[in-house]
Amino acid sequence: QVQLVESGGGLVQPGGSLRLSCAASGIIFIVMGWYRQAPGKQRELVAAITTGGTTNYADFVKGRFTISRDNAKNTVYLQMNSLKPEDTAVYYCNAGSIKVWTAGGYWGQGTQVTVSS
Repeated sequence: QVQLVESGGGLVQPGGSLRLSCAASGIIFIVMGWYRQAPGKQRELVAAITTGGTTNYADFVKGRFTISRDNAKNTVYLQMNSLKPEDTAVYYCNAGSIKVWTAGGYWGQGTQVTVSS
């Protein structure tokens, strides 16, 4: 059974940092990524990465967020720095796609990230 288990969300002040983790079980995914959904908005791509290290970032996180993965652990990470209030959202791990610009069919349960003073 395929599972994506996320961790690492929370409350942080503007300018702070958080690190999200997503561990996948069941199969090795070519592409793993992170999406987010803020209240009243559509879910959007944040970043994605292949097993080979090819990445894709949304423009609004370039230079602030870094996606990485440990293929041996089948785990993807999202290091988020210089967080802004507009980064507040539920962040979802995603897997199952073969392209870094489209979502796959597997989703994690979501982890809340709140950026507020």
